[in-house]
Amino acid sequence: MTEHPDLAGLQRRLAEFAAARHWQRYHTPKNLVAALSVEASELVEIFQWLTPEESARVMDDPDTAHHVTDEVADVLAYLLQLCEVLGIDPLAALSAKIDRNERRFPLPGTE
Repeated sequence: MTEHPDLAGLQRRLAEFAAARHWQRYHTPKNLVAALSVEASELVEIFQWLTPEESARVMDDPDTAHHVTDEVADVLAYLLQLCEVLGIDPLAALSAKIDRNERRFPLPGTE
């Protein structure tokens, strides 16, 4: 495995992982969105009672950093699987959203 895998390669690995376990029938948009929400909530739980300053230093503790990293990976995995199932190119979707936001929220003095 490469140090920085590409997005399509990760989506392919996730699809192969699910297919090898016969999990595709469970990977409906509804189920994937629910799983994404659960994983995002698990990430929120780590930060829930931290002060802003503590949250900025969350990666300083190796155990907490590992937990945060795992939850981020879970969120991304379900998001990528959802995009695969729905035929969404996540990078194109993000780029288009940034374009729309730049038009919606122009820099001061450029309206």
